[in-house]
Amino acid sequence: MIDITMPALSPTMETGTLSKWLVKIGDAVKSGDVLAEIETDKATMEVESIDEGVVAELVVAAGTEGVPVGQVILRLGAEGEAVVAKAAPALALVAPVVAEVPVAPVVNASPSPGSAAPSPTSPPRGEVDGARVVASPLARRIAQLQGVDLTTLSGSGPNGRIVRADVEAALTSPRRGEVGLGKAEPGEGPAKPAAPAPAPAAPAPAAPFTTDIPHTAEKLGNVRKVIARRLTEAKQTVPHFYLTNDVRIDALLKLRGELNAALEPRKIKLSVNDMVIKALALALRQCPKANVSFAGDQLISYTRADISVAVAAPNGLITPIIVGADAKPLSVIASEMQALATKAREGKLQPHEYQGGTASVSNLGMYGIKQFDAVINPPQGMILAVGAGEKRPYVVGDALAIATVMTVTGSFDHRAIDGADGAELMAAFKALIEAPLGLVA
Repeated sequence: MIDITMPALSPTMETGTLSKWLVKIGDAVKSGDVLAEIETDKATMEVESIDEGVVAELVVAAGTEGVPVGQVILRLGAEGEAVVAKAAPALALVAPVVAEVPVAPVVNASPSPGSAAPSPTSPPRGEVDGARVVASPLARRIAQLQGVDLTTLSGSGPNGRIVRADVEAALTSPRRGEVGLGKAEPGEGPAKPAAPAPAPAAPAPAAPFTTDIPHTAEKLGNVRKVIARRLTEAKQTVPHFYLTNDVRIDALLKLRGELNAALEPRKIKLSVNDMVIKALALALRQCPKANVSFAGDQLISYTRADISVAVAAPNGLITPIIVGADAKPLSVIASEMQALATKAREGKLQPHEYQGGTASVSNLGMYGIKQFDAVINPPQGMILAVGAGEKRPYVVGDALAIATVMTVTGSFDHRAIDGADGAELMAAFKALIEAPLGLVA
């Protein structure tokens, strides 16, 4: 039998959702055939078989969330091997897989004198199912180490599953020392010494959110969960500092119009954002001290500017990358950005198209946002937040005039980039935008 496991489809992926099976039991598959659709922390992707055989068992049901990387999801019968096909369970109750602890059969089930028989309506302890006790792997390990009999416990987890808190509650209970927990039966030798006190239990989970306000609730998908975790880590662990500049873009808009007229026969249309990407890439090349990443006891300095661009997709924010933007013509950047944005919104980006990058651009100008501060995308050292271009009073030379001005704010990782180096980058970016022929030279 050949096991197919949940693959790691991105460096940050720890679990995935098995969205849909594309094969059924009895199907013959060969290497390269698509088996399933997996929702990762970034996108929904197809998983291909790396072996040949006949689908013998769908171990994980379609729609199961939180399947750990490395867990078996499908089994193939090798050629010539006798196969007993098994379907996936209709519903996956928990993930990872529930541990099942064998229980010795009961010879005499009648209650001992003085003991109360269990009520037929009360939930069975540990969700005993025939000769099995359903418990989480961690609860089982703790029980084995501490000598706790799982058949004496009632589970508080989903569907009566015994979890870590149930075992730890038994360890700290005043009744510790009863049958199954270390007390000797009459006629036996002295009781075994009590096990050492367990480590302090984890903090109790926060109470469920409640409100009287009419509302709807939607379960978070993998992408939104990862966004929440990574942004929290970024704000808690990366010391941000911010630098803001007002940039006049009249010359840029004029050049954009001329370039679009020239590119019209090729059906290429430049956006302001395409020119911003190019300007940031060139500025990073001019100011290499800002094109860096903090890596513990190392400072990583890049010799190429790969620009991640924030795109709002239905499942959440994702940042496809323009690789080597400093060396690419504006027409190529525009074509690549249009293709990547379409794939991002359709959830079809491949890992190499969104993993990496040396710096990021987040542009909310199309929504009329004047200025904002963006959160750094680790391990990158900076991100540029771009606001809307708007007509404002502006000093041109010694005179006050009306100009089209765009406010940009750089967020910098102070562990890797000093204030003066960040300021140098912002000045270089401003110069390229205000004298935009440098973008096509």
